[in-house]
Amino acid sequence: MRTIQLFLASSSELKADREQFELFISRRNKQSVPKQVYLKLIIWEDFLDAMSRTRLQDEYNQAIKACDIFVMLFCTKVGMYTEEEFNTAFGQFQATQKPLIYTYFKDATISLSAINEDDLTSLLAFKKRLKALGHFHTPYTTTESLLLHFGQQLDKLADQGFIPLNSLAAATATSGVSQHHSGTGDNIGGDQTKIGRQIIMGPGSVYHENKGKD
Repeated sequence: MRTIQLFLASSSELKADREQFELFISRRNKQSVPKQVYLKLIIWEDFLDAMSRTRLQDEYNQAIKACDIFVMLFCTKVGMYTEEEFNTAFGQFQATQKPLIYTYFKDATISLSAINEDDLTSLLAFKKRLKALGHFHTPYTTTESLLLHFGQQLDKLADQGFIPLNSLAAATATSGVSQHHSGTGDNIGGDQTKIGRQIIMGPGSVYHENKGKD
């Protein structure tokens, strides 16, 4: 049995989305476990709040470094700890080419009176940083659209051999993972040394990082 570890990071405001994501992974395992692959989802609720020799966040960070895939959800803010988790994942990716990194932004309707200036500042600063890195987040409006997109990404990883869920994957298990794009967001992955080197956007359409986005 091969275990693929996924770490899901998000702020507390997206608790419902995290719960649906957890259910989604559980359903995927019903398909993958008979094929000798287990998708192990790690979320911060899994950790004990008992006293530790180190910060509990340090334990989260160690779990991130051991993961194969890192998924980050954000909506109205990017908290200090969530950004630290991204930094940990990105640093580990630069060093080892893993974990693959996916960022999703929930495009929700928000009342102006409910907007916190500091939260908005953190969100805009993080988006600007992602753009500077050449990594463009994937927007979603509902949990259904989030799970549909991520499910498609898992299918692509299986086709490329990163997740050996079928005979094609087994035959290509030693090949690298290239970076694909199935809409407006992308993952950080493959054998490149920086993010967003080339993104395949569909038949005959390839986005190169140096061209940028508006």
